[in-house]
Amino acid sequence: MVKIGLDIMGGDYAPKNCLDGAIQALDVLPAHAKMVLIGDSDYARTYIKQQGADPERFEYVHATDVIEMGEHPTKAFAQKPQSTISVGFKLLKDNQLQAFASAGNTGAMLVGSMFSVKAVPGVIRPCITSMLPKENGGFGVILDVGTNADCKPDVLYQFAVLGSVYAREVYKIKNPKVGLLNIGEEPEKGNLVSQAAHQAMKDSKDFNFIGNIEGTDLFGDKVDVIVCEGFTGNVVLKAAEAFYTLIKKRNRSDEYFDKFNYELYGGTPILGVNANVLIGHGKSSPLAFKNMLMLANDIIASDLNEKIKQVFQ
Repeated sequence: MVKIGLDIMGGDYAPKNCLDGAIQALDVLPAHAKMVLIGDSDYARTYIKQQGADPERFEYVHATDVIEMGEHPTKAFAQKPQSTISVGFKLLKDNQLQAFASAGNTGAMLVGSMFSVKAVPGVIRPCITSMLPKENGGFGVILDVGTNADCKPDVLYQFAVLGSVYAREVYKIKNPKVGLLNIGEEPEKGNLVSQAAHQAMKDSKDFNFIGNIEGTDLFGDKVDVIVCEGFTGNVVLKAAEAFYTLIKKRNRSDEYFDKFNYELYGGTPILGVNANVLIGHGKSSPLAFKNMLMLANDIIASDLNEKIKQVFQ
């Protein structure tokens, strides 16, 4: 039995959207995957029954304390041991869960990952990713997208390793092509960090490095794993989300651009920590929660964490 923990009090529209997403996931998760709902158990049971679903198909861990979005992550994680996020990480650390997902305070999820389950030995900075749709129907992985605003060359090198393992094991991309996001293709382009990172990556046997890529390459087939520091990655991600919103405001629909809807991907794993931890968008819809739970199951099934540990041994 695989157990996936969901913080039902996390997110802008909790607990309703969380619970609706969990109910939707009942139809798509395999029979051996059990969802563990962490939050107000009485409310959850009542709500699930009202929606016509069977409350007994879930497990429950009662916790009503919440780390709010505006709270200081480190202080709140320490001062609120009975919060849904703190309780989720305790269950994860004790191996009572195989994955833990939340759309709550992102900082607290990162703090919990580092203080509770901790980073994989050898990983300098864990990071988060996002999917970028390709014109040919596939997807690329970009990392980091917000965890590490400043990075040294060795950290960018490790992002390439983490992204390659993730793309290969979860999205089944054989020998993924790794590119360093820069302002030009030439090795000498970019700032000093980019130049040094390119130098470190160019002869690597740890991944399939194709060199620098530019913004025009983000959505094509040239690259599968896009490496950048979290500042740039977050700008790329938010710009893509804004572009999708603008298209929808104009009542336009396009098969390719519809793939920019964040709800389709649900959330992102924190790569480089000793457990399966997933972060969702604060405004996550029920569809986003359903897809985050599906991603959690895929990550467990791929044994991603063990594959990352093996690479860094």
